[in-house]
Amino acid sequence: MGSLIGTIFAFILVFGILVFAHECGHFFMAKLVGIKVEVFSFGFGKRLFGYKKGETDYRISLIPMGGYVKFLGEDVFEKKREMQPGDFQAAKRWQRFLVMVMGAVMNIVLALVLMTYINMVGVNVPEIQEQVPVIGWIEQGSPAEKAELQIGDEILSINKKQTVTWSDVEIAVGTKPKRTIHLKIKRGESILDVDLLTEAKTRYEMGYAGFSGKVLVQVNMVTANSPAEKAGLQPNDVILAINGKEIHIKEFVKILEANPGNELDFLIDRKGEQLHLKVTPKREGKVGKIGVYHIEKSKFKKFGFFAAVAESYNYNKKLVFLVFSTIRALATGEASTKQLAGPIDIANFSYMALRMGFLALISWIAFISLQLGIINLFPIPVLDGGQILVLTLEGIFRRDFSLKVKQVIMQIGFAIFIFLIVFIILNDIVKRLPNGWSSLIPF
Repeated sequence: MGSLIGTIFAFILVFGILVFAHECGHFFMAKLVGIKVEVFSFGFGKRLFGYKKGETDYRISLIPMGGYVKFLGEDVFEKKREMQPGDFQAAKRWQRFLVMVMGAVMNIVLALVLMTYINMVGVNVPEIQEQVPVIGWIEQGSPAEKAELQIGDEILSINKKQTVTWSDVEIAVGTKPKRTIHLKIKRGESILDVDLLTEAKTRYEMGYAGFSGKVLVQVNMVTANSPAEKAGLQPNDVILAINGKEIHIKEFVKILEANPGNELDFLIDRKGEQLHLKVTPKREGKVGKIGVYHIEKSKFKKFGFFAAVAESYNYNKKLVFLVFSTIRALATGEASTKQLAGPIDIANFSYMALRMGFLALISWIAFISLQLGIINLFPIPVLDGGQILVLTLEGIFRRDFSLKVKQVIMQIGFAIFIFLIVFIILNDIVKRLPNGWSSLIPF
């Protein structure tokens, strides 16, 4: 029950901030160009309380899921009437265009601002993300082993797209489940072409190849009175080897679990100094544990203001390209629809971010805010992008479309929108069913 309440709270918090920021964009631009705003509401449904200033009713409404603004005369389904000063339909096209586009712009700006803040405060970033993609580990029986890849191979490109870092590789593989991908690798002095058939992992059917870089274990937290604490392990210690063998993060837990009661020699790096510590895993059930929370070896990155802005811009630009490449992959069938996240997934991820702390939460808000901003620009009539498209076409033809044409466009758009919402919600549900979409078929 606690996790359910927490999930609902986290979803309301995240979605409320995103939609509220979006509507603020519409609101301030409307005020700037002289369009009257009848209602600015935080939340939807019945008005609980508020105050009226000028022509605008500032209110708090019953359902705290974002908010909305209502412009004077914006409803295309209203009967033809005499225009009033400040009427939305009476405003010039470029003014209405700016009002419509500013909601998405505000979400994109929010993403840039939040990531700039995170970059200035500083965060731990896994070192592997920025490293040259040289294979340091291959899982037995994995697609990588079947493709005869070897430790030490450098991945130069995937599907003819250059892979500069492991982050590039993760994106290229993760968006291609159950697909043959074409790798160009460097092995010694030779350049080889390798075909690899990926697998699908997790309920989101992410592409999986079964290789990674050389990822060491970094201690994140040590439990009180645990074997790790008694042995002298400390947060930020990097585990270089166990019993003389270099240990990849994928092997770490397996080694501990296989050695309950057996003393292990840990070679660690502590702020540049190498130390040997004797750690004896405590038996818990049938496995051994030492009482640490671990992460990939990371480094703390912190930027000054201008560098933080540049880093935020580059990060968000990369995400924009990822969004469009994912949409293209979905359209061509190269990616699974299970990679889409609907309200259930967003709620779960929001709760996870909330539990991880303030920086994790605002990082998640920034990520979703960018997606919301981009998606709202898609030319679906019910979304801002649909109205932006209509205004653009009216500008090209230099005349407003008739009320009847606009009504037809809105009705078609509404039908498309409802279909997408139902599909996304069902998609969230079937990820959690044992047989996917087949679970919904009664025969």
